[in-house]
Amino acid sequence: MKNTLLTLAIASTLLISCGEDDTSDVIINNVDNSVTTTGGGAVDPNAGEKIDLSGSQTTDITLEAKNEYTITGPFVMQPGTTLTIEAGTVIEAQASGSDVYIAIAQGAKIIADGTKDLPIVMTSSSTAPKAGDWGGLIILGNAPINSVSTGTSTSEIGGLPYGGTDATDNSGTIRYVRVQYSGGKADGQSENNGFSFYGVGSGTTVEYIQMYEGLDDGLEFFGGTVNVSYVSVINAQDDSIDWTEGFTGKVTNAYVQHGVDHDKAFECDGYNTDIGNNASPQFFSAPEVTNVTVVSANDASEAIRLRAGTQGIFTNILLSDFDEGFDLDGDTGDNPTGQGVLDGFLKVVDVTFNNVTTKLKNDTGFTFSEADFISGDGNGTGTDYADWGAGWTVE
Repeated sequence: MKNTLLTLAIASTLLISCGEDDTSDVIINNVDNSVTTTGGGAVDPNAGEKIDLSGSQTTDITLEAKNEYTITGPFVMQPGTTLTIEAGTVIEAQASGSDVYIAIAQGAKIIADGTKDLPIVMTSSSTAPKAGDWGGLIILGNAPINSVSTGTSTSEIGGLPYGGTDATDNSGTIRYVRVQYSGGKADGQSENNGFSFYGVGSGTTVEYIQMYEGLDDGLEFFGGTVNVSYVSVINAQDDSIDWTEGFTGKVTNAYVQHGVDHDKAFECDGYNTDIGNNASPQFFSAPEVTNVTVVSANDASEAIRLRAGTQGIFTNILLSDFDEGFDLDGDTGDNPTGQGVLDGFLKVVDVTFNNVTTKLKNDTGFTFSEADFISGDGNGTGTDYADWGAGWTVE
């Protein structure tokens, strides 16, 4: 029989010096430090604490699976620090929508190495959770972006720097991580995403991740070279996978399932048209996208929009229940999306359209045939989500 030896109800605040951003010092509030004993009277070493987290972290920190964590505001890991999250850890975020997120600043690292049996879950603290309850997970790196000619840009969430010249920059490891009920407005203006990758480099490991029930995008890439694999996006109310600012990484094995409220499965920009393509020499987004299954809510919508000069090679794609499969937008000037098709830098290889009315819509200003863009029609099998998504994702 378990007996309670000691219950400490304390509120201790640890203040650590402020970083260079506008985020306040980190506050680690031990809400409940309960120590229990077993029948023999010994202290139970597995007893956990309830801990609130917010502010600017300037030293390494480890989040343990035995504890209960609540993010109560912006929680920012400053340059030179590492956030380690044990497999099986659940992190709840205060369901206030705005200014509640986790950010790994440029020069910091996250080691969130979950397992299939013990995924790491970042979710809402609400007893009736919904999309937009909190922000999401933000990673900022030193890899190239095309929104600036030199130096760094500033993230729309938190005003943090990102971008640089190190294509192989390493921001850590994110494996078997699930983000739920994200997309809340940050700074009262911009909506967050489930996973936001700002200038993240290819040295970063990102695999087996899921965004579930988000108010904005599932994943958004702002430039960078990071490669992500085994990606699940369920019920993103905006775009499921979004890229801009010269993203040149890889997306491999992705499953997208639309809910009633949604926008595109992929929304792909060669550069941020609100800022401009300012890289010198100029370049556009040009990722490789391989093994993708997209399931619509069976309404009049488009699966993949390609615009603003984006390039990219799509291989082994399965699209089901859409009005339009691929919608290409651009012009013959600053947004040469169609030129990418003619040059072989934007194309689809092995694709199957199930209940798709229009396979290709060309609004680029360039003339090309469907065969110039699509090859292997009917050969796409998508990704084996029933295999790799089993046991750690939710639907």
